[in-house]
Amino acid sequence: MGTGHITGYFDVAQIALYAFWFFLGGLVIYLRREDRREGYPLVDAGAAGARADVNAYDPGAKKYALDHPAHPNGRPPERVIAAVPTAGFPGAPLTPTGNPLIDGVGPAAWANRADVPDLTFDEGLPKIVPLRVATDFHVAEQDESPIGYDVVGADGEVGATVCDLWLDRSEMIFRYLEVVVPVGADRRNVLVPMPLAVISARRRTVTVRSLLAAQFADIPMTKNPDQITLLEEDRVCAYVGGGNLYATPDRLEPLL
Repeated sequence: MGTGHITGYFDVAQIALYAFWFFLGGLVIYLRREDRREGYPLVDAGAAGARADVNAYDPGAKKYALDHPAHPNGRPPERVIAAVPTAGFPGAPLTPTGNPLIDGVGPAAWANRADVPDLTFDEGLPKIVPLRVATDFHVAEQDESPIGYDVVGADGEVGATVCDLWLDRSEMIFRYLEVVVPVGADRRNVLVPMPLAVISARRRTVTVRSLLAAQFADIPMTKNPDQITLLEEDRVCAYVGGGNLYATPDRLEPLL
């Protein structure tokens, strides 16, 4: 066989085998890089935040194509967690060092989501707004509006009054109750997630069993009175929902 006949040394099966090896090697490298994003700890909890496995498999920052950027620099701002490990071994549970509802620890934890409102798909409008903004919506005729009802905490005390309902324009359901909380001579308008509220038309009350009446005043407020951001949603739901464990000291104890 003369020189230059490279194809004389290969056949289809051998080419397919080499192509499979090349594909398999690339797949292994890709998967080993991607599994560093989730499932493997990138931070050593016992070494003051030191990176644990920075090497050739480090995939770097992951980017998403979003309608509105989640964070200007691509990464959420760092948070100081007001909690300490209960033991010295890695993965030990954390115990709060302050007010866990305000500090956002454990069941009351919240994520650093984008501080922008969620938008409707078709018009790009803020998705969750009060009825005073979404004037073309109203409470169904067969239901009674809870506006004006007293808001009662787990201790049976009245801590607020319902002043409006916040609607999800895309899902056509009410997401939050806007309540007015008296704070001395002042007042604060805060939101209560609808799934955590029990409405009684007979008693004309709204019961929120996850919080005491005095704790309504510390529910995080929205910076805009007529819309809520993704970050604010996380913080509001974390505070109100976290009260199921942290509202009273006895809720931290086991049932048996």
